[in-house]
Amino acid sequence: MVVSKTELFSEDLQKRANLFKALAHPARIQILQFLVHTRTCLTGDISDHFPLTRATVNQHMKELKNAGLIFGRKEGSKIVYCLDVENIREMETILAGFQKEMHLPDDFCCIYKKTA
Repeated sequence: MVVSKTELFSEDLQKRANLFKALAHPARIQILQFLVHTRTCLTGDISDHFPLTRATVNQHMKELKNAGLIFGRKEGSKIVYCLDVENIREMETILAGFQKEMHLPDDFCCIYKKTA
């Protein structure tokens, strides 16, 4: 049986990595921000709000859906996109926990210095 390298890590780390991957493109971050700021679900084509083609925006929406951060529901010939509020709240918790884990104490020291 072949095991993928990601399976060697805990489920929690895999979940974090998938979230960070979904957030690893500025377009996807901007889409999430747009949905938060509009404070509602969006119907139809939202690509007019971004400096990208419709196909590119749709691909980013697919990535966000796969990560569970948004969902789409078909209404007639249009798709209504909404934030998955429960998963967005979980994302907030994951990001806050990661930030806390990565906080360097004031006395942190590394013997090597960054060189140009």
